[in-house]
Amino acid sequence: MPQNKDDRTADTLRAIRLDQFVAHPPAKVWRALTEPELLARWLMPNDFRLELGHRFTFTTQPRRQAGFDGIVHCEVLRIEPEKLLKISWRGGVRSDWTVTWRLEPEGKGTRLFLDHEGFDPDDEWQQIARRTMGGGWPRLFGAIEKIAAEF
Repeated sequence: MPQNKDDRTADTLRAIRLDQFVAHPPAKVWRALTEPELLARWLMPNDFRLELGHRFTFTTQPRRQAGFDGIVHCEVLRIEPEKLLKISWRGGVRSDWTVTWRLEPEGKGTRLFLDHEGFDPDDEWQQIARRTMGGGWPRLFGAIEKIAAEF
């Protein structure tokens, strides 16, 4: 059953959904997403391990005015090697999101999907965060592609 316009608008306020073709096979893209030293190069310093239930952090510049101390608390929620990685994403006092990466082979490359979900449409701070991150994630796809090209 197709979604009505109100459902689509509500989803737009609750999530960032992106996809892009990456001209490298899923195995290379997977490495960029899951090897801590590569992940740090395109996203943030981290103590990530590809292990279900592993709790880890990303660190970046604090944004005190937004109640963000610069630490993103995460947990690995789901792993399907070279296909799917889902993590929780908690940064600041008012965020409880998930980030899911899906990889689908496409020709000689990979269709890479991102779903960053859980934004509260009624929370002004979360909507500012959604718009800000929605502008940042697309730039990171290019960084992932560049790293995947190195090996």
